[in-house]
Amino acid sequence: MIASIFLGLQALLFIPYGLYCLVHPQYLSEVAGVSASGITGTIELQAMYGGLQTAIGVLCALGAAQKSMRRPSLIALLFCFAGLAVPRVTLGLMNGDFGSYTLGAMILEAGSAACALYLVTRREPA
Repeated sequence: MIASIFLGLQALLFIPYGLYCLVHPQYLSEVAGVSASGITGTIELQAMYGGLQTAIGVLCALGAAQKSMRRPSLIALLFCFAGLAVPRVTLGLMNGDFGSYTLGAMILEAGSAACALYLVTRREPA
């Protein structure tokens, strides 16, 4: 039950954010200082921040809805969040960047990685 709620909340974060970034990639320049210098860069932002984020959200929604997808979704989410949190925290410390976007992302990613790890490793009630 807790895993379903966690995955459902992640889906509610990832899907709208991904779809918004897909349609409005310039938004990333406003909030994160990430911008494209040409069409290839714009497509890259749309694919990575739009398509990938939306796909992760759909995976989370499947995991929330279907018990057979729950553990694989949690494992995938654990790797995604750890892969973002570890370098973001490390590079934030190295570069002294703790702006609102970076700090918010650190908290979301590290916290979500910890939750996913807990949910993957805990014993299910009989």
